[in-house]
Amino acid sequence: MTALLIIIAAIVLLLAGYIFYGSWLAKQWGIDPTRKTPANEKTDGVDYVPAKPAVLMGHHFSSIAGAGPINGPIQAAVFGWVPVFLWCVVGGIFFGGLQDFGSLFASLRHDGKSVGEIIKDSMGSKAKKLFIIFALLVLILVIASFVNVVAGTFFTAADAAKTFGFVTNPTGAQSTAMISLLFIVLAIVYGILTNKCGLKTLPATIIGIAGIVLITILGLKFGFAMTRTAWIVFIGLYIAIASLVPVWILLQPRDYLSSFLLYAMMILALLGIVSSAFTGSATFTIPAFTGWKTSIGTMFPALFITVACGACSGFHSLISTGTSSKQLDNEKNAKAIGYGSMLIESALGIISLIAVGMVFDKYKNGGFGSPSAAFGAGIAVLFGKEGSSVYNTIFALLTLAVSVFALTSLDTGTRLSRFMFSELFLKEGEATWKDAKGIRKLLANPLFGTGIMVLIGCILGGLKLSAIWGLFGAANQLLAGIALMAVAAWLGNAGKNNKMFFIPMIFMLAATLTSLVLTIFKKIAAMASGAQGAFFWGNWFQLIFALAMAVLAVILVIEGIQTFAKQAKK
Repeated sequence: MTALLIIIAAIVLLLAGYIFYGSWLAKQWGIDPTRKTPANEKTDGVDYVPAKPAVLMGHHFSSIAGAGPINGPIQAAVFGWVPVFLWCVVGGIFFGGLQDFGSLFASLRHDGKSVGEIIKDSMGSKAKKLFIIFALLVLILVIASFVNVVAGTFFTAADAAKTFGFVTNPTGAQSTAMISLLFIVLAIVYGILTNKCGLKTLPATIIGIAGIVLITILGLKFGFAMTRTAWIVFIGLYIAIASLVPVWILLQPRDYLSSFLLYAMMILALLGIVSSAFTGSATFTIPAFTGWKTSIGTMFPALFITVACGACSGFHSLISTGTSSKQLDNEKNAKAIGYGSMLIESALGIISLIAVGMVFDKYKNGGFGSPSAAFGAGIAVLFGKEGSSVYNTIFALLTLAVSVFALTSLDTGTRLSRFMFSELFLKEGEATWKDAKGIRKLLANPLFGTGIMVLIGCILGGLKLSAIWGLFGAANQLLAGIALMAVAAWLGNAGKNNKMFFIPMIFMLAATLTSLVLTIFKKIAAMASGAQGAFFWGNWFQLIFALAMAVLAVILVIEGIQTFAKQAKK
């Protein structure tokens, strides 16, 4: 019954936040349904493509969700369910939703351009360049982390000695790989049907859902196997191509269709929670509070760094300003897509918390290889005993869904890196790479930027996930603090109310800078002790990245303080 009360309370609070606080924000900023959006003004058939609200919601939600709202709350559950619940709800309404909605709105008023352009408008060109460099470092970590996660999901140790090819009686990893490959084909077919053949959204959606069922059945019967290195190379090639082709071919349809997997996953989890409350098929065992200090650190800053996407994530601001703002057909939909998607993700974070609560004893004793596995097991046990056919089927489908969303975030993150890499080398008045001169024309070329980012990301993706993920969390949340600062500065210059940004901005900057400083000291101590062993390169990598991001962030914060001071004088 505890789990049922938790999810009911979360839904009521998040819905109230959407209705009251979200509507108030829209009124304060001046959302205008009669104003033309960048998608309609600058339609180019590649990046600026107006999308139906349901399709764009699917893209935006799938891209921001990824595996974050599942991994984060589950890892943070060691603090107890009350701290995670409160941060998911309060963070989602007043921190994450504010950042996502504000970033989307600001980008709509900047021709669909990135946070870098928003910073330039309010804080100057120097701050813009510094932010783009910082964001690119974060995106490298995003690509590296999700390449690692996806390759690990597709690969099993038994595949190490095999050449690539189809297999019968597949393992879970081989089935997941096969279904994911078929999902790419399905998305392309959907994109052609809706954009070139004129098929309406409803019949196309029915065909798409039927296609998902079909490829799932095929994937459970036939798998695909490759070595881990081969998967990393394949994923690198795929995301490079996906970031360059028009959004209607792959990005929009893939994200839209994958969102149905996420919705189905959440509905299935809700049904399981309700059923379990009355049948007692599983018991929620996480204590309300376990203490200030746990295995992952002290509650401040560890809780607020670890939960990440379930409450607030800087990566969302890049999606809002990088892809979603270029596809929004009307400003009236900005609240649902920018603010609503974040609150749905917070609800997913709460569901993840409940899931691990059903298998918490096994999880805290290291009984699962990953938080995603604990999530699948926690939901599956609501429907049947471990080892039963029902349990195994639900566990496999949930694991598949998590891997699909990780790949979705990877697609979007690579496209974002292409935009921002080009922006870094363009001068005032140069709209595209074709307008640049000399060496800058090469550096701003989408092919060059995409190749560099994918190459670095895939090389780092070959490291152990432990050498990437902790740093990714801190960098991601620090990006959120800077994005909040950027939108607040722009709103202040535009004469609009920005006071709601200051507490979230200060808190996120304080938590993340504290985490980075702790990481720096920890890595220096590890290297000074001479006992780093196999973690030698991982420690150096984390130290250099942490130092670079901390320095860039401090400079940007100083620029922001100066901007706010000038606004206060006015």
